[in-house]
Amino acid sequence: MHMADALISPIVGGTMLATSGGITAYSIKKVQNVIDEKKIPLMGVMGAFVFAAQMINFSIPGTGSSGHLGGGMLLAILLGPHAGFLTMASILLIQALFFGDGGLLAYGCNVFNLGFYTCFLAYPYIYKWFTRKGINSKKIFVASLISSVIGLQLGSLSVVIETLLSGKTELPFGTFFLLMQPIHLAIGIVEGLVTAAVVTFIWKYRPEILERTAKGKALASTTISKVIIALLVAVVIVGGFFSWFASSSPDGLEWSMEKTAGTSELETSSEIHEILANVQSRTAFLPDYDFKTNGENEEQDMKSEDKWPSVNSGTTTSGIVGGLLTIVLIGATGYIINLIKRRRRKIS
Repeated sequence: MHMADALISPIVGGTMLATSGGITAYSIKKVQNVIDEKKIPLMGVMGAFVFAAQMINFSIPGTGSSGHLGGGMLLAILLGPHAGFLTMASILLIQALFFGDGGLLAYGCNVFNLGFYTCFLAYPYIYKWFTRKGINSKKIFVASLISSVIGLQLGSLSVVIETLLSGKTELPFGTFFLLMQPIHLAIGIVEGLVTAAVVTFIWKYRPEILERTAKGKALASTTISKVIIALLVAVVIVGGFFSWFASSSPDGLEWSMEKTAGTSELETSSEIHEILANVQSRTAFLPDYDFKTNGENEEQDMKSEDKWPSVNSGTTTSGIVGGLLTIVLIGATGYIINLIKRRRRKIS
């Protein structure tokens, strides 16, 4: 559900960038209450895991479409809403800048659609309601499934509204809406199952992570080394190897666009779109999670993409490098926030 710049007008893109920026600033302020030396590495490896998981598109039977994990609910459950939102914003920034996944103009929209609804609506008002009287595997399953579905439905609805406000007549609201919602319902169910599986695994080995996160407390003396190691191994396996098995079918957004407008790539002649496209083409050193190609081997690359599994060193490199970049960015962000927190304590 990563929106390209062509779907967004400069006004809508700028407005959503400012909105997401405001939520980011608010989250930075609030996360200072729970961040510590253990929270930062957990944010980093969770971000890397979600980055890797988003590379794997799974087929939606009978539709010719595919979907991938959004990860917002998973981040909110394990990190809390504010740290989860900051982690999602970091993941999407890495994807847009270095992999060309999601537009720079649409960055604010993507952060809002994938991060806000899950972290600040679905998590506190749905997931926490189901688990308010205690946590067990059954409650985790039901809460994860329902909150993931609702969070993704709100995010996909937001995409439709943003294209409407951007004046994209190629995507009439009614038709686009009736295609986006059902396909993302199916994707949301799969995401809920994956979220429940990961959360249950961590709950069985370190239940205090979920308990302290739900109460808005720092991890303090909680031992998380085994969880960190398990997640790092998962990042390498998922991003480096499982990504070969990703479906080549268009994702839910692209599929809905093709059914509505007959194409998944809309044209735009805006100067701002062109400038940002040029910037992105320069910063994306692994576009579409693969090595850059030239005219001579482009045909060969297209043939290799038709094979399944698509064993590709570029995909493996993208999964591992992207995970590392995510860890570095989130780690640096967490370190700066923690540093600010310490200085404020000294001043007070």
